[in-house]
Amino acid sequence: MVSSVVSADGRLTLSGDQLLLSEEPGRVWRTLQPPSAPAVEQARAALLERLYQPQAVLEGSGTFVTRDTGPVSGLPVADPAQDLHTDFLPDDVAGDPAGQRWFVVVDSRGRVRWSVKSSGGHRLLILVAMATPADYLSFLRQEGIPYLVVGEARVDLGTALDRLVDRLGVTCVVSNAGGELNGALLRAGLVDELQVVVLPALIGGRNTPALFDGAALAPAELPTPLRLLSVHSESDGLLWLRYDVVRVETPA
Repeated sequence: MVSSVVSADGRLTLSGDQLLLSEEPGRVWRTLQPPSAPAVEQARAALLERLYQPQAVLEGSGTFVTRDTGPVSGLPVADPAQDLHTDFLPDDVAGDPAGQRWFVVVDSRGRVRWSVKSSGGHRLLILVAMATPADYLSFLRQEGIPYLVVGEARVDLGTALDRLVDRLGVTCVVSNAGGELNGALLRAGLVDELQVVVLPALIGGRNTPALFDGAALAPAELPTPLRLLSVHSESDGLLWLRYDVVRVETPA
């Protein structure tokens, strides 16, 4: 499922070149959140836990680095004798993955130099591809950061979700990602529910990331219909919407 906080015009951030993890954009974003926001966020997290017990949160590398950031440089050269383009699950993961929770990041280009390996009870896991630089994979192994190789030139999201099930027993993944990754999930038919908290603010901007970006509809594709599950509104203008994704067959 996709679970996000957006402005009333569907924007996920202030502009395409500003990261909400940075101090000033983060401060401005927080000013858009009315007083009810913390309680609604807590209620949303509690509902997700009660209904689905999600074991994995999904993000893209664009949450942590800007669009123009390339692969991490200055890493030690990988040993060419090592077969690095295979799944890396350290012994404490491979032996007993049950009960672990994961912060899963799509990073086929190897753009993030990780220093934090876990957060909020979730262990970091990277999704990479056969094209991911070997030096970056060697860095992940040296740091003890698990990764799954799922795709050739880039991460194949369908394969990634299947591998999370098969290797780690994950049954529910919640995407908190940006518009590019959410859009790719949508086009791949991998979104089954949408939970969105709508802030009473407008941002605008032609290139400002929105809830679902990425590839446009192909000529034979139809928009994805939704079935409303619930609406929660606050007097300060905040909305919390839940939708089920309705599956529609694409015309032949």
